[in-house]
Amino acid sequence: RVPIQPSDTTGTLSEQLATLGAQLLIDTLPHWLNGSLSAQTQDESQVTTCRTLTKADGKIDWSRGAVEIERHVRAMQPWPQAWTTWQGKPLKIHATAVADAVSVNGAVGTLTQIAATALMLAAMNERSFVVTTAYIKTEPILAALFGFVFLSDHLAWWKLLAIVIATSGVVITAIRPGGERSFADLRPTALGLAAAAGFALSAVGYRGAILAIPDVSFVTAATFTLMLGLGVQTLVLAAYLLLRDRKTMFAILRMWKPSMLAGFMGAFASQFWFLAFALTNVANVRTLALIEVLFAQAISHYKFQQPATTRELAGIALIVLGVGLLVGIP
Repeated sequence: RVPIQPSDTTGTLSEQLATLGAQLLIDTLPHWLNGSLSAQTQDESQVTTCRTLTKADGKIDWSRGAVEIERHVRAMQPWPQAWTTWQGKPLKIHATAVADAVSVNGAVGTLTQIAATALMLAAMNERSFVVTTAYIKTEPILAALFGFVFLSDHLAWWKLLAIVIATSGVVITAIRPGGERSFADLRPTALGLAAAAGFALSAVGYRGAILAIPDVSFVTAATFTLMLGLGVQTLVLAAYLLLRDRKTMFAILRMWKPSMLAGFMGAFASQFWFLAFALTNVANVRTLALIEVLFAQAISHYKFQQPATTRELAGIALIVLGVGLLVGIP
């Protein structure tokens, strides 16, 4: 047996096997000639065959995963060679490498989450809380787009429709009387949409990292990705505070006891987010999370005696309809 190394191609393996085969022939021929070896019938059930390759076999199918494409390129060397087309002309691909998908996707998820939070706070600092909240709730639509582009997560048309309906309900519910005028302000609008895009890209990055971890259960993959994300975020934010605001950093350290409980509860809640990302598309998860608006409305009504307006009831109806379509139709 010859172990296949990550850099091996058909050409390099052929050279290794030719050397081993020649030595095996030298060692075996004397025993065959003196009659000490007897022929054995080949087990046909263990035989694998391959037809003669043609140049067309070298064409890269870009719908396949990165690992499969990288192996295809190595298998097609030195002939018929892997190739694709660029601007209508053939382009030969001699070598490829697969990036560490866990690290890359995890970094995307972690850093874009930090950036999205900063954008959200900047938008709220513009005194446009309603606009910011409404735009951030467009995240499921953006998650569906990013999931399709970066992870090839396909959604049926009726699921996309359900996401749009539920998201529309949240936006309608978030708008307060007279608040629609704030949507004309370009800066909070841009910041709110950028924050929503950041949160969507972050979730897609985390899902990509989870899916890239091989040969483990979805619980282990989700938990590892969460730990990786929290660890990197802690280091990045700690470094930022040490460089820019040491006073705040030391104040946080002095409050470590209450911070531990808050941090643990936040991480515990995030665990369920990540488990959901491991099981289904990000857009599905984020849309189902919009149900939190119903709980907020219920608390406002029963705890604070705030009656729901006609607009809020219409928004709630759209949320229930969208989530119902997403969950109820297989």
